Amino acid sequence: MDIQRRRLLRGAAALPLAAAAGASASAGADLEAAPVLPPVPPGRTPEQLAHDEDYWAAVAAQYDLTDEVAMLDNGYWGAMARPVLRAYAQATAEVNRGNAWFGRVAFPRRLHAVRQRLAGFLGVGEDEVVFTRGATEALQALIGGYNRLRPGDQVLYADIDYDSTITAMRWLGARRGAEPVAIALPEPCSREQALETYARALQRTPRLKLMLLTQVNHRNGMLLPVAEIAALARARGVDVIVDAAHAIGQVDTRIDRLEADFAGINLHKWIGAPVGVGAMYVRRGRVDAIDPYMGDPDRGIDSRIHTGTANFAGFLAVPAALDFHEAIGVRAKRARLLRLRNQWRDGVRDLPGVQLLGTDAEASSSAIASFRLRGQVTLEQNIQVARRLLEQAGVFTVHRDGLVQGACVRVTPGVFTSPAQIERLVAGLRRLQA
Repeated sequence: MDIQRRRLLRGAAALPLAAAAGASASAGADLEAAPVLPPVPPGRTPEQLAHDEDYWAAVAAQYDLTDEVAMLDNGYWGAMARPVLRAYAQATAEVNRGNAWFGRVAFPRRLHAVRQRLAGFLGVGEDEVVFTRGATEALQALIGGYNRLRPGDQVLYADIDYDSTITAMRWLGARRGAEPVAIALPEPCSREQALETYARALQRTPRLKLMLLTQVNHRNGMLLPVAEIAALARARGVDVIVDAAHAIGQVDTRIDRLEADFAGINLHKWIGAPVGVGAMYVRRGRVDAIDPYMGDPDRGIDSRIHTGTANFAGFLAVPAALDFHEAIGVRAKRARLLRLRNQWRDGVRDLPGVQLLGTDAEASSSAIASFRLRGQVTLEQNIQVARRLLEQAGVFTVHRDGLVQGACVRVTPGVFTSPAQIERLVAGLRRLQA
């Protein structure tokens, strides 16, 4: 037994070194030679930095991206920067080498440290957040497990909310006997109009118990004043679940300041963690409002989700993703993304056949923005527009459906997107109008 134990301990000590060697061989020497981000010049504001092309070229150099297309569908998931990819490769090698022993013995301790780091980043307690495979998993578990509903109670969602969360809210009719209520936001919609729309909805739904709010929606990218809307709901005894999938990483906000008790979070979008990494937030003292997942023994927030055997390496790469994100800074990232968004919108604003969705107000805007060709509101028409942009201009965008006003095409730059790629989109849209 002593000999076996010594061998195990020697193997544990060698894991990181062996992993690093294996990762270097498999990922390639170029990952090891990844450049370091240049320091931001003193006194430079985020808005000034947003126009510093040398700086953002250095950021882009940290990514290995295809040059087959101008990638403007970065709302799907965020590519890993080289330091994150390197950490992920090393963790994958370590997990693979350690196998079940690593998963059962070493990983829980390592995950605890990663969870502490994430909680600090989000501004919440470690007991208020748990890892999931994405925001969708977290939100479906929160909505489906919410147990404060009685038959006849009302639940509210909007046309800007995510498809699978809308499905889950509707499902509460069968699950809890609730009455799902849908609203539509104006198009375009200002911050004041959004507040008014939700205030009116609260007045019209006297039996409302649960509201879904999407901080940055995936259809037209509007940034909702979530904290103010949630405060209105709280004053009427209405609980709020926040979809923060597209907010964390591109909006300077903390989860604990959203005035909501529940939230679903993505880390593989704007934070740039490996695909399949997200989190669930439940404010301390509110965990009893969510049932343990499918009868799990009650272990606090940990029993409100059950991911099964997860991608260990993906979770272990989260600190590297947070490091890279924080090296840029959320304010600089947001300023750059808005600068790119404004570039393409300003470039086609004079085209009478292009209808821009969303607002020009920065306070209500995000990296995500959408358009439709005037009069073309069906899903099939917008699928064709996105296809023509790809075939004729080499620009990759994506169609979106679900808005009451009609389908659209979504454009989403990333921190690695260049102004030249944005100009390819502008030229492509002008060609469509020719």
